[in-house]
Amino acid sequence: MSATTSSARPQVASPTAGVSENKARVVTPSLIAVYAILVVLCIVWIVPVIYTISTSFKSVQEFMTGAFNFFPAKWVGDNYMRLLESSASYPVFSWLKNSLIISIISAFLSVCVVALAGFGYSRLEFKGRDTLFFVLLLISMFPTVVNIIPQYRIVATLGWVNSYWACIIPGLGNVANIFLVRNFMKGIPKELDEAAKIDGASDFRIFRSIILPAIRPILIVIFLFSFTGAWNDFLWPTIVFNDINKMPVTAGLQLLSSQMQGYSNMGTLMASTCLAIIPTLLLFLFAQKYFLQSLNITSGLKG
Repeated sequence: MSATTSSARPQVASPTAGVSENKARVVTPSLIAVYAILVVLCIVWIVPVIYTISTSFKSVQEFMTGAFNFFPAKWVGDNYMRLLESSASYPVFSWLKNSLIISIISAFLSVCVVALAGFGYSRLEFKGRDTLFFVLLLISMFPTVVNIIPQYRIVATLGWVNSYWACIIPGLGNVANIFLVRNFMKGIPKELDEAAKIDGASDFRIFRSIILPAIRPILIVIFLFSFTGAWNDFLWPTIVFNDINKMPVTAGLQLLSSQMQGYSNMGTLMASTCLAIIPTLLLFLFAQKYFLQSLNITSGLKG
């Protein structure tokens, strides 16, 4: 009897069966268009990089033939050996060391300055706080080239020409980074600050013990962006550096390209360019999750 009853009992469909079917991706024309655009952008970005790398392994004889080959007919390392042999005239490795020092110090100090400024604009109460902040935002809208001449006069007056500080100090107070940190801190409940003040904590103690741990994700992102920005900066280093041994890599590559204008030197130029992109490439490979995380940061606290 029980067996008959159980067999006659209607089968109830699993509630997750329809969900799994609905989760099947529906290919729409808009989705195809998005992927097509992404593929085109990827090709536009990656083809010059691949060509730069392949060109760095071409021989001088292949350049002299005048034939265009995307990949070298024979892969050789002569261009990299030439850079090693001419390190006195073209100190590429010194340029890389200078850029590394400038980028690391600039990124670290930028995090410190931006974190303190963001705390002041989001947490501290003083007259004219919001007005001052929006004035800074307005000033940041001006093109960077407008500030080059007065900025150079200030750097020259301080005696920082041909020094690391000429590239480090001017970029510390990035208003866009301060804006990000300020908005990030606004997502942290102020009740935490009030509870800490009741317990006798000072503003700096609140910043150090409560705010800093909460804003660590955005600070990591700012460190990475500041590092890559300092490393890739081109115009300003070519202005404030004229000592070949103190130049960062971007200014050094500009000098190298002006002195190696012959087509036969193209391989050496591409080899030096490949060496210059290695640090930022490694940084992205090891820290890509933080770059992607920056796209999802919306508030100071999760959950």
